[in-house]
Amino acid sequence: MGLMDASLRVELFPGDVELTTEFHERLGFQVTDRRTRPPRYASMRMGSVRIGVCQANPIDPARRAHPVMTELVVEVDDVVALRDQIVDKGITLAEDLRHRDWGLVDFRVTDPDGYYLRFTSRA
Repeated sequence: MGLMDASLRVELFPGDVELTTEFHERLGFQVTDRRTRPPRYASMRMGSVRIGVCQANPIDPARRAHPVMTELVVEVDDVVALRDQIVDKGITLAEDLRHRDWGLVDFRVTDPDGYYLRFTSRA
């Protein structure tokens, strides 16, 4: 059997779709679709990275805190420029730029619902 073409879309379940969508737009994602009837939903994209957000009952963001739940890793061409853009938009970093032992540079943010995102240089 040959290799199958595939792509990945991550679905997040925030308590407030608008708050989460606005936060991800500040990270550099573009909203590609919105649904306002219940359950509220938005699709976002950054390059080939796709995230959907679907309205859910709010939970304590600490229940999603790293490393308890999933870490979303987004590889970008210029991690320093993206970090600067995000900070300029008023987002507080969970961890600033770091050179990692495995040879990459990354920074990390936590969204309003506790989802943990790591933006990293490419290998």
